[in-house]
Amino acid sequence: MSTPIGIVGLGNAGASVCKALLDKGQTVVGFDLSDQRRQTADGMGVVLAASAADVAARCGRIILSLPKPEASIAVVEEILGAGHRPAVIIETSTVTPATAIACHARCRADGVGFVDAAIAGGVASMAAARITFFLGGSPEEIALARPVLDLLAERIFELGPIGAGMGTKVVNNGVMHAVMVVLIEAFAMSTKLGVPVQTMVDILNRDEGLLRPLVHRVQERMADGDYAGGMSVSNARKDSVLALETAQNLGVPLFATLASHTPYEIAEAKGMGDMDYAALATLWEEWASVSFQKE
Repeated sequence: MSTPIGIVGLGNAGASVCKALLDKGQTVVGFDLSDQRRQTADGMGVVLAASAADVAARCGRIILSLPKPEASIAVVEEILGAGHRPAVIIETSTVTPATAIACHARCRADGVGFVDAAIAGGVASMAAARITFFLGGSPEEIALARPVLDLLAERIFELGPIGAGMGTKVVNNGVMHAVMVVLIEAFAMSTKLGVPVQTMVDILNRDEGLLRPLVHRVQERMADGDYAGGMSVSNARKDSVLALETAQNLGVPLFATLASHTPYEIAEAKGMGDMDYAALATLWEEWASVSFQKE
């Protein structure tokens, strides 16, 4: 790409994206409020701009890598308020779907493309141009952003309208953080039982381990609406009760695992005891007015 690419926000993530682009032979124009970050970027070969608006004055495609949603809104306002009309602004900061939608509406009113391209992965994958993007936006706006994203990406999931990318990252991170608590609780129990940590890792890392609910229950049973046979709600509830009792006997406090027990009690009370425990999904289908089945 012969035209320079702009980056607003030169923190750990932004600097890593800069490195990836510079390694691809791209000219990068960047800005950050921090003097130290600007100096570091300058040492990498980034062309420094005086402001976010100055980045937009020089670049037709701009990446945002900012610390909080308010910063993204402020930068979009600064760029458009200065009268600049870049072809597309690519939001890679972790913001809410509502923020992405608001920024997109503001950009669209002035004829500027906007996509939310949430990043999955750490700074090492960013610097090596092996990013997985969760991408939201219209086909036209995505087409404007893809020449930049393709330079950085190992994989891109095009997920739908604006907000879908950021929403997917929020969901993904929420799962990771919740599972982390469950794992810590589990390893506290297994350690008290005398099971070495690595042994428990090996047990959970089997095909029949931690991935089993995702691959067999979500991908197969929930997608097909097939809840006949299998591991019953009643048996899953019994196992959950045993886990809670064991934790109490061991003196291990449970938070996430304790909360996850409640839907089993609800399902049992609703007469779902003989169904596969993936049938808990039907509770959320009712509560959230969604369907998990393949169309």
